[in-house]
Amino acid sequence: TRQLDDVQRELSRFTRHSAAGVRHSMVGRSAPMLRVFDAIDRLAAAMVPVVIRGESGTGKELVARAIHYAGPRAKAPFVSIRCGSIPEALLESELFGHVRGAFSGADREKRGMIAAANGGTLFLDEISDMPPKMQVDLLRVLQTGMVCRVGSETEEPVDVRVVSATQRPLTELVGSGKFREDLFYRLSVVELVLPALRERRDDIPLLCEHFLSAFAEREGMSKRRLTRQALTHLAEQPWPGNVRQLEHVLLQACVMSDSSTIDVSDLATEEQRALMPAAEWAATSSTQPPSIDNLEHHRLDEKQRILEALSACGWNRVRAAAALGMPRRTFYRRLADYSIL
Repeated sequence: TRQLDDVQRELSRFTRHSAAGVRHSMVGRSAPMLRVFDAIDRLAAAMVPVVIRGESGTGKELVARAIHYAGPRAKAPFVSIRCGSIPEALLESELFGHVRGAFSGADREKRGMIAAANGGTLFLDEISDMPPKMQVDLLRVLQTGMVCRVGSETEEPVDVRVVSATQRPLTELVGSGKFREDLFYRLSVVELVLPALRERRDDIPLLCEHFLSAFAEREGMSKRRLTRQALTHLAEQPWPGNVRQLEHVLLQACVMSDSSTIDVSDLATEEQRALMPAAEWAATSSTQPPSIDNLEHHRLDEKQRILEALSACGWNRVRAAAALGMPRRTFYRRLADYSIL
């Protein structure tokens, strides 16, 4: 009880001292996270390009938003581009926009994503997946500070701060010829490396308290509490999916449990999934229908995983379906449902 009270006070302190609420989902008191918070404060005031490197689920976009909203561009747009998710045929139109009649189907003007970020921050998520054509186009924009819509001969000035995110070191990609060296020097003035959850296990109780409070408020349910055994179990997990995986495990437990406390048996960690037969896991996971918000969250998560698989497989649908372990017919139905292709 004393430890829980300490965690709650610590969480309250983070909420009070967060700059304009930009750290609303960034929780931590470990030494690695305190270094990250210090770096955010320093980078927010500077206008230099930043590359945020970290494993999937470590909160790279949260850090990018924190840098934006704590800085002088906070009232300007924050525009996020997932570099590998835009089909090659739509790349120029999405980035730069187009004028009416520029191509078949262009029945009205469209503002590009780069121009939409004018005065604010352009967040390039997973720049390691950036196609060569996009690298060339982006480099030209950064060099000239101008964009030109498809079908137009008039350029317009843009002023954007670029913050990028990657899982892989860009130096490796430059060395292998997959990333332009001149673009690398334009983007990577400062590199901020985020710690994996296994490197900041002291933050797990604080994160659990934060997520359980947030779920209770969002879902309109009574707040769940973790047993000591459950918290110990969570602290010992490898967490390959980092904070995002921890959040999903806790959300699953909150939705599926009828009790006010969450025990080890309620936690759907990967270790438990591996030990439990698939049919039994499916049965225990469908005892209570999830809320509408959770279904929407699941759809968004599934769509993102499909886009990531397509990008990794060069937009080959057969290979992407195999990589996801999804039957081909189901995969094609999901593509239609999410309007991906």
